[in-house]
Formats: sequence, C-alpha cells, structure tokens
Amino acid sequence: MLFGLSAPLAKVLLADAKPLVLSGLLYLGAGVGLLLLPIALPRLRSRRSETPLRRADIGLLVAIIAAGGVVGPLLLLTGLSRISGLVGSLVLNLEAPFTVLLAVLVFGEHLGFREAAAATVILLGVLLLSSVGQGGESGLLGVASIAAACLSWAVDNNLTQRLSLRDPVAVARTKSLGAGAVSLMLALVLGERLPIAAHVGPALLLGFASYGVSLVLAVEAMRLLGAAREAALFAVAPFAGALAAVPILGDHLGARELVAMLALAIGVVVLLREEHGHVHTHAVLEHEHGHIHDEHHEHAHSASDPSGEPHAHPHRHDPVTHHHAHSSDLHHRHRH
Repeated sequence: MLFGLSAPLAKVLLADAKPLVLSGLLYLGAGVGLLLLPIALPRLRSRRSETPLRRADIGLLVAIIAAGGVVGPLLLLTGLSRISGLVGSLVLNLEAPFTVLLAVLVFGEHLGFREAAAATVILLGVLLLSSVGQGGESGLLGVASIAAACLSWAVDNNLTQRLSLRDPVAVARTKSLGAGAVSLMLALVLGERLPIAAHVGPALLLGFASYGVSLVLAVEAMRLLGAAREAALFAVAPFAGALAAVPILGDHLGARELVAMLALAIGVVVLLREEHGHVHTHAVLEHEHGHIHDEHHEHAHSASDPSGEPHAHPHRHDPVTHHHAHSSDLHHRHRH
C-alpha cells in the first residue's frame, strides 16, 4: 500500500519536475531516511541478527540499482506524465505476472496451474486498460512505458530475492542511495532543473515512505515467500494507488476501469489463496542469514556463534525429507 500511494502523489509532483529529477529525489529520500532511521530507532543500530552485505554482492547491487532504481522509476514517471493516475496505478499490476514469469522460467521457482492461470487473468486486466478509450485517456505510449517499468522491476525483484538473506535495511538503503545519486547526476548533466524548494521536501518524504520503508518490507517478504509469491502480495499496490487517485487527482472510475479492477482482483485473490505442499527433499546447503531454530535450522553451534534468537552466522543444512506447506524461498528450490 505504501508503494501504491506513490503513483497519484508522484503525478502531482510531476507538475513541477521532470521524471528523471523526481525519480532521483524519491530514491534519495528513501536512502537518506533509511540512513537516519537508526538515530530515531536506536534498536536498529545493532543488526546482529542480520547478515551484512558482502563484497561479492556488488555485481548484484549494481544490476538492482540500474534495473529497479534508475530505469524502472524513470519509465513509471514518464508513463504517469501521459496517462491518468488511476489507469497508471492499475497498469502496475503487470509487475506481478512479469515477476512470476521470470521467477519460474529463469530463477527456478515453482507455481502450480491455478497460480499461473491467476497471473494470466491479471495480464488480461492490464490489456483491457491499455485499450484507448474516449479522448485517449490511457494513451498507448503511457501504458507501454509503465509496462516496461514493470518488466524492469520484475528483473529487480528476482535479483533482490537473491540478496534477501542479507540485512533488508542495508539492501534497501544501498539501492536507494545509489539509484538517487545516479538519477540526479544524469538529470543535472542533461540540464534538467530541480523543482521549487517547497516540493523537494514532500518528494523526499514520499520517497522514504513509498520507496524506502516499502522496499525493506518487500525484501523481508522475498526472504520468506520467494519472489513470485511476494509479487502477488505486492499487487495490492496498484489498487491502493487507483483508489487514492480518485480523491487526490479527481480521476473517475469508469466501466472499463471497474471491469479491469475486478479481473485484477480475481487474479490476486487466487494467487494469495493458493497453498503449495508436498513431500520434498532438502539437499545439503551452506549459507548465512538471520534465523531461528525451526525445523529447517537444527544445527550445532560453535563457541563463537551468537547467542539468542534470531541470530545470524554461517550454518549447514543437512539433507532432510519431509512434508509441509512452503513457498519457493531460498530453502525450497527443488524439483517438482
């Protein structure tokens, strides 16, 4: 919901800022806010229960910043400048099926037949929105730009899921600061101007809530659910944005938007209700992340390992075969 609300609010700010500048300010607000967060919440100063980022993560971080922090927001804001905030918000539902498709075909996650069908229903709802209505409200170029943004974020989501065992605050902070700096530098090199001072503060605050805090929560969800199911839950965002666009921007819910919203809602509900469980075998796995001692984390500790739970340290998963409901998180990548 935090991210969904950013679409109509960002469209208001686009009246005084180019997409590239605004994208930079939104991510800069997210990064600076997460940098200052431990000052406001002292409990976050010590993240002993989380694994910090490593030098080996630099390549993934660069790709995440480029796809999700620079290209994606720029395409979104470019699209929002051409279509209504309501339609733009609903088209954001494409992020879910794109993420699911990449997660299953490229990154080894699994979805059943009903889940794949639900993703298809979401896609059909977005195609309905892309048809040009009276006055060309949806604008094919605007819809195409936001669809491309969703594809960029689908790549970002699946790459971020590979870093989801790291500290979510550190991942979100690094991505946001990197994306904000790159976007603002590019904007200034291209001769774009900053918005008036009265609009800079709201842009930074919007970025902190809708890009920073929401990203921390999304990374945590990717760790627990996998990228595909996290994307299904994240599909709540476009509905929040579409509904908020009515009072904020004065947009109107017409018959086409209502039918499309119904199709999108059906697809999301089916994805959320689907449970996946069967007998499966865990192969030997060694890694490091924050955890508690559940059925997947029964291992011995050395004297140097941290006490208390949750805690983070390198550990080994021995082979085990069992049955329970599960998602395609990083502990459940197996054949079906």
